[in-house]
Amino acid sequence: MSADLRRRAWEAAASVADPEIPALTIADLGILRDVAVRGPAVEVTITPTYSGCPAMGTIALDIALALERAGIAGAVRTVLAPAWTTDWLTEEGRRKLAESGIVPPPHAGRAALFGEDEDIVACPHCGGTDTELLSEFGTTACKSLHRCRGCGEPFDRFKCH
Repeated sequence: MSADLRRRAWEAAASVADPEIPALTIADLGILRDVAVRGPAVEVTITPTYSGCPAMGTIALDIALALERAGIAGAVRTVLAPAWTTDWLTEEGRRKLAESGIVPPPHAGRAALFGEDEDIVACPHCGGTDTELLSEFGTTACKSLHRCRGCGEPFDRFKCH
């Protein structure tokens, strides 16, 4: 019974869309960390993409509503450790980012984490590789703003954490 409750609760929570990038679910982003059965209820654990993420309150409320719609009593707990990393993005999440015109981050290796990320950022619009960083902050704090010199279009790139 508890395994079925956990599975149903995970599915309900995993269906919640990120309010800042609605094409992705919180499971795609890797911020859905755990679902634990606590007697007749569940506890859903989430980790923000960064400690000041303004979307976490909305995400917690959306999870509570998803659980309620599934007929499951539960609570949401936010944990900061271990810190979220872009390596927790699923391959499906990376694909969805790209389809939304947002360049997915590279896998977080030493170079990316220490500012030595020299990989080529291809334009999601035309595929051109002659691009430039315009701002470390894009449409949300977790993205940077770039422009393609080829087609002139601006685009976001999800930052590596």
